[in-house]
Amino acid sequence: MSADSLVLDDGGAPVRTLRLNRPGARNALSLGLMQALEEAVRAIDSAEGVRVIILAAEGPAFCAGHDLREMAALRDGPDGGEAAYRETFAGCVSLMTAIMTCPVPVIARVHGMATAAGCQLVATCDLAVASTEARFATPGVNIGLFCSTPMVALSRNIARKQAMEMLLTGEAISAEEAHRIGLINRVVASEELDGAVSVLAEKIASKPGRILRIGKEAFYRQLEMGVSDAYRYTAEVMTQNMMEADAKEGIGAFMEKRDPNWTDH
Repeated sequence: MSADSLVLDDGGAPVRTLRLNRPGARNALSLGLMQALEEAVRAIDSAEGVRVIILAAEGPAFCAGHDLREMAALRDGPDGGEAAYRETFAGCVSLMTAIMTCPVPVIARVHGMATAAGCQLVATCDLAVASTEARFATPGVNIGLFCSTPMVALSRNIARKQAMEMLLTGEAISAEEAHRIGLINRVVASEELDGAVSVLAEKIASKPGRILRIGKEAFYRQLEMGVSDAYRYTAEVMTQNMMEADAKEGIGAFMEKRDPNWTDH
């Protein structure tokens, strides 16, 4: 895989952009690209001052899912490719987990088709903005490879029956339909996509970074709990949050009717 298949827009804090750059392969997720993307997400996560990651892509498609040419070639192994397939899907799980557990909010900028693991990638990001040209599908059923790992993120973002319809039919849905069912946050005309993503990213980046990190971690942890446990957990999170300098500053600024001066700006 080419070293430039993933491009980092290192424009400095607080917003960083990662671009999938395999346009000829419709940004298919080879194992190498998944590993590079995971490494980049983890590196940005630890970079000082970064508050938002934008995930974008070059070429006509956002992401066509797993690299089927690569996966087909793996069948030549002595075990028929089983060990290599296990490594590939483990790499996918590791990437999606890295995005979800990254304390920095991740926004998907979706300009074109996002299918299979590409749709999973969109669903895994914390937020997503798409152009009217974008389409979304989990079409594995059409080629005999059910989109089982994509269903994890998909079923945690949209209602069960909508998820099952996408998974069972393999049919693509429009950006408007994806917005209606909650897969994406906004849908805009193609020429407005960059502006819409920037406005959203800058709005989030204006918030205190430490508090964003506390909130994102708590959001995903409480989702896996029962209601009583979730309330106990989040009550403790808020207690500890109140002890943060930014909470003291923010509440003070609100009461004094002035702009807050966050500690990490």
